[in-house]
Amino acid sequence: MLLAININNTQIKIGGYRGKELVFHWRVATNRDKTDDEYAMNLRNLFQYAGLEFKQVESVAISCVVPKLTDVFERLSKRYFGVSPLMVGPGVRTGIKILYENPKEVGADRICNAIAVFEKYGGPSIVVDFGTATTFTAVSSTGDFLGGAIAPGVGISVDALAEHAAQLPHVELAKPKSVIARSTVTAMQSGIIYGFVGQVEEIVRRMRAELGGQAAVVATGGWADLIMGECRCLDHHDPLLTLEGLRIIHERNRQPVDAPVTHLGQESN
Repeated sequence: MLLAININNTQIKIGGYRGKELVFHWRVATNRDKTDDEYAMNLRNLFQYAGLEFKQVESVAISCVVPKLTDVFERLSKRYFGVSPLMVGPGVRTGIKILYENPKEVGADRICNAIAVFEKYGGPSIVVDFGTATTFTAVSSTGDFLGGAIAPGVGISVDALAEHAAQLPHVELAKPKSVIARSTVTAMQSGIIYGFVGQVEEIVRRMRAELGGQAAVVATGGWADLIMGECRCLDHHDPLLTLEGLRIIHERNRQPVDAPVTHLGQESN
């Protein structure tokens, strides 16, 4: 069984694959101060709940955008699963062209998303990942990673309003009954939610134009549920897209060493 782990700033997504079949998936909160042993105990509880054992894990693939946790999960993998994990980063075969000025700057999760969206939905395509940051990733008709845009995420915006505006409270995000709100709380909800809807619609419109007018748009990430129903430009909701990309990268790195695939940080010939 492959254990795929996607470590983001707010949440960690965990999935188990037998071949192409996803047999379980979980989400846990990201805690930069936890040790490998503490995360292992969390995983053990989840495994026991699902009637699974650590010894069933044959390989581990990890994408991580929290540098402090990279070594933590590498140690966890070696100590508790007895395998060296595949860490998405320089030197890993991806099979795609990464057309960034400096490909090493691209987050591992965005690489996974680009690979998975092309495999599942074709190209050109756009991934909108509603996480700690809202990222927009554009993929060409041939599967190339073209680049994209990065904006503050929904949660960050809520926190920033409460922190920097003395008279504004920290609100729970929920869709208000109308855009024209009649209380401070619902006014903040309206501004944040529909402000993000407008942001997504406009960035996607401009990206689609640059891609030739047509592109499948796929939403993923923890805040996608909140925004999905309000955005007319979003074609699909795929909350496990990044895990699927991890599975595909793992498969590509099991190929013979002379296979014609691309490494992260390089372009294919």
